[in-house]
Amino acid sequence: MTDTPISVLEARLEAQRRLLARIVAALAPEARQPVIDWLDQHDTLRDGQEDPGAVPTEDTGAALAVSEEFRMIARLVGDRLHEVDQA
Repeated sequence: MTDTPISVLEARLEAQRRLLARIVAALAPEARQPVIDWLDQHDTLRDGQEDPGAVPTEDTGAALAVSEEFRMIARLVGDRLHEVDQA
C-alpha cells in the first residue's frame, strides 16, 4: 500500500466538506436549522479552560481540528445559502 500525499488527502477532505455543505444547504429550512445550530455549538473546543487549547494535552490537536472542521462546514453552508439567495 502506498502513502497518499498530503495534498491528495487535503483535496479529498475539501471535496467532502463542500458536498456536505451543499447537502445541509439543500435541506428544508426546518431540517437545516438544527444542523446549523449543532455545527455552531461544536465549532469551539470546550475543554473547561478560559482559553480553549491554551494548555496542550494529548488530544488537543485532534479536538481543535474537529472544531475547525465544523466551523469551515458551517461557513460553507452559509456561503451556499447566500449564493442561492442571490440567484
